[in-house]
Amino acid sequence: MKASEVPGLGDDADVWALLQPTRDDRGWFINPIGPNPWWTVLAALVPALLCTILIFMDQQISAVIVNRKEHKLKKGCGYHLDLFMVAVMLGVCSVMGLPWFVAATVLSITHVNSLKVESDCSAPGEQPKFLGIREQRVTGLLIFVLMGCSVFFTSVLKFIPMPVLYGVFLYMGVSSLRGIQFFDCLKLFWMPAKHQPDFIYLRHVPLRKVHFFTAIQLICLVLLWTIKVSCAAIIFPLMVLALVFVRKAMDLCFSKRELSFLDDLMPERKKKLDDGRNEAGEEEEESQKAMEAAAAASSVQLSVGKTSDLEIPKQSGDR
Repeated sequence: MKASEVPGLGDDADVWALLQPTRDDRGWFINPIGPNPWWTVLAALVPALLCTILIFMDQQISAVIVNRKEHKLKKGCGYHLDLFMVAVMLGVCSVMGLPWFVAATVLSITHVNSLKVESDCSAPGEQPKFLGIREQRVTGLLIFVLMGCSVFFTSVLKFIPMPVLYGVFLYMGVSSLRGIQFFDCLKLFWMPAKHQPDFIYLRHVPLRKVHFFTAIQLICLVLLWTIKVSCAAIIFPLMVLALVFVRKAMDLCFSKRELSFLDDLMPERKKKLDDGRNEAGEEEEESQKAMEAAAAASSVQLSVGKTSDLEIPKQSGDR
C-alpha cells in the first residue's frame, strides 16, 4: 500500500508505508507457472539462458574489479561463495516475486574506494602513498541493515528531493571513473603530448594505436547502450558475450606485446615496477658488456706493447 493511501501521510507521497504485497490478488509466494500453459516453461529457457549469462558476467566482473591485486587485499576472494549466494537469492526472489539480488558494480567500487588507507603527506607537494584497504565486515553489514530498516523510515524518506538522490548517484558514478584505463584513454584525445601522464602503455605503444584501441572500445560501448535502451534489449547478454570475439579479432590489428600493455589484467603499478626492473637489468647488462669490451681492448693493447718491446735479432750481412 502506498503512503498516499494511508491517512495522515499526505496525498503526494510516493513511498510504500505498509509491508505487504503490492497487489491484492497475489500472496507472498508466486506460482512459477500460474495460469500460463505448460509450453511457456520450455519457451522461458532461452531468455533464462540470456539472463544467466548477464548475471554471471555482472557478478564476476564486479568481483574481479574489487579483488584487483593493486588493492592489496589480504583476505580471500570467495568467487564461488559469492556466486552461490547470488544464485540462492535469485531463487528466493523469483519465488516471492521480488527484484533480483545482483552485484552493483558502481556501489562496490565506491565502497572499496571509501575504505582505502593512505599515508600522511610529510613533504609539501608529496602525493599520499596507498597502503591498503580496511578489510572489515562492519560497513557491509550496516549498509544492508539500514536498507532493511528503510521500510520503517518512509515517513522521513519521502521528504528527500529526487534531484538530491540523482546527484548522489551521479557523484558515485563519476568518482568511480578515476583510475579506469578506458576513461584515461578518452582524455588522451584532447590532451597535448607534453601534458600526458606517464602511463606504461604510452611508453611501449604508439599513440595512434592507443587511440585506435580506445575508439574500438567506445564503439562497442555505444552499441551496447543503444541495444540496451531499444526494443532489442533481450539480446543484450548475447552482445556482451560477443565482446569476447571482438577482443579476439583485435589480434589482427595489434601485436601481442601491444595488447599486453593495452588490455592486460596486470595493474598499472605492477607493470611500471616490472618495466623498471627490465630497464635496470638491460642497463646493467649493457654496462657489463661495455666493461668486458673495455677489458678486452686493454688486454689487446697490452699484448701489442709487449710484442713491440721484444728485441728481434738482426741477420748479419757479412759471412
